[in-house]
Amino acid sequence: MSAASAARKRGKPNSGSGAAMAASKRRRKAESAGDKGKSKRGSRMNEEVSSDSESESVAPRRTEEEEEEELEETAQEKKLRLAKLYLDQLRQQEEEKAEAREFEEDQVAGRLKEDVLEQRGRLQKTVAKEIQAPDPGDIRILRGHQLPITCLVITPDDLAIFSAAKDCTIIKWSVESGRKLHVIPRAKKDVEGQPPGHRSHVLCMAISSDGKYLASGDRSKLILIWEAQNCRHLYTFTGHRDAVSGLAFRRGTHQLYSTSHDRSVKVWNVAENSYVETLFGHQDAVAAMDALSRECCVTAGGRDGTVRVWKIPEESQLVFYGHQGSIDCIQLINEEHMVSGADDGSVAVWGLSKKRPLALQREAHGLRGEEGLEQPYWVSSVAALLNTDLVATGSHSSCVRLWQCGEGFRQLDHLCDIPLVGFINSLKFSSAGDFLVAGVGQEHRLGRWWRIKEARNSVCIIPLRRAPQSPAAGS
Repeated sequence: MSAASAARKRGKPNSGSGAAMAASKRRRKAESAGDKGKSKRGSRMNEEVSSDSESESVAPRRTEEEEEEELEETAQEKKLRLAKLYLDQLRQQEEEKAEAREFEEDQVAGRLKEDVLEQRGRLQKTVAKEIQAPDPGDIRILRGHQLPITCLVITPDDLAIFSAAKDCTIIKWSVESGRKLHVIPRAKKDVEGQPPGHRSHVLCMAISSDGKYLASGDRSKLILIWEAQNCRHLYTFTGHRDAVSGLAFRRGTHQLYSTSHDRSVKVWNVAENSYVETLFGHQDAVAAMDALSRECCVTAGGRDGTVRVWKIPEESQLVFYGHQGSIDCIQLINEEHMVSGADDGSVAVWGLSKKRPLALQREAHGLRGEEGLEQPYWVSSVAALLNTDLVATGSHSSCVRLWQCGEGFRQLDHLCDIPLVGFINSLKFSSAGDFLVAGVGQEHRLGRWWRIKEARNSVCIIPLRRAPQSPAAGS
């Protein structure tokens, strides 16, 4: 056996095959080294190229990291995060509730303050400057009476108007539609079985603050009590010795005050259909009266030249002087102040603490007549928006005038004129102050001294629009 075969038998390769295997190993190492060099050079090139877009690639990596953190959030961390969110929601809700409570407390405090001022008679809301002069085309005219309107009242809910006239009728009107809701006709003399009604001029009316009772007085010395809802006659009060010229309900009650040309003031209980008492003091025929919630009333004494405040429980009176003519109309502004008008053309504002007017506007509606013989226009009606600074006056000067009471009711400033031809025999503001109602006639409600043929006997509804407030004023 040869030496080569002996070596193959022992497992030793021959020299030729060993050299070939060594060469293949060296080639594989060189290739792997070349690949590593290429990858290193490529990575350096990538680093150089991506240096301009580092800012763009960082953000996505951070977002991915945040997402990974959120995914890796433990159950305990999730509970803590939700608890914090819940506490934040509770804190926000409590802050909102606190703000709402503070707002409500401010509203309640403001309302209580107004109530206290109202009870003391010192409440004076400023609304006059907001009133815009109405367009004559917006005035609604309701016609139904044959003779001059003498008086009117508005229901507490501002939905209906009652008007009365020298034709002895009473008409209930709808404010919204202007239609007649009911008519109480004139009662004919010596006719049996006819519905109750007035047989002479109706001079005054009043409605209770709950809108249940309507009272009307006439020249025949009678006071008729009606159910305001359906105009059904309930009672008739007798006792005055002359024409009934004024009626007023005490607010919040069914106590009725009446006054007459017999110079007396009477007190009635309408709910019990009973007479209470009579008070005396005026020296001439009483022309008008008014009352609010206190147990007292105010009267205009006509030609005796006085305004009187009657304290019913004490059976006493306060006497005020200031006008030079006959005081024909009066109305309370609040519990402590009132406004009156006279045939000397003056309008006066009074306070119960002083016997003289706080403000006196002479020739409130101007002068009439030939040069050298001028006479002031009579003030035939006054109205005041309760607890505000807004006052209206009427005459036969072809207009209704609106006035603003100054601070403390010590001044009267003219605001605007509302054109209306005829005698303005009655004026009433709505409870909300969004309209004014005027009773217009061709003659004065108490006589026939003049006659204006151009006038129309009618009820006029005058809308009162307020100027929009600026954001600064509203805040």
